[in-house]
Amino acid sequence: MKSPDSEQGQISENIGAVQDFYAREQKKISRSQRILEHLSRVIGQPKFIGATLTVVAVWMLVNVVMGRAGLSPLDPAPFFWLQGVVGLTALLATTVVLIKQNRLAGLAEQRAHLDLKVTLLTEQKAAKLIDLLEELRRDLPNVKNRHDPEASALQHAMDPAKVLAALDEGLPPISGGNLPPVK
Repeated sequence: MKSPDSEQGQISENIGAVQDFYAREQKKISRSQRILEHLSRVIGQPKFIGATLTVVAVWMLVNVVMGRAGLSPLDPAPFFWLQGVVGLTALLATTVVLIKQNRLAGLAEQRAHLDLKVTLLTEQKAAKLIDLLEELRRDLPNVKNRHDPEASALQHAMDPAKVLAALDEGLPPISGGNLPPVK
């Protein structure tokens, strides 16, 4: 059994590794990317839509009041300048959000790749443990020796190349697993 100190050490080491990963990723972000991500956070706030609607309402109100006061409005109805500014703002906001999503998608792909590596390693360790337990069961004189076909099948680690090939082919899971077939 592990001592609490060694378990805590492993937890701290794992947390440190994750924090190091995120720190490295933060260092990779360029100044322009940081600015775009800050804009993305601003655009993603409810205050942004409130401010946009307020600017549009004030713009329209000022132009209508100027027209009724006998002054030449800056942008008379149907407010072509306003439409252009709102359209440009929408284009820029969409672009900023897409740029951030692309970076986050790349980061998510890295995490998924790491998850796959850890899962394959865990599967190999589990297979080794089953193999060792089966060996121990065979070697103990007081344990009745019996053949367990499921344990025999599970004591061999999966070949990652075969797993990836099965995923590419979209084969359904073996042995009636609870997961839906991969498409």
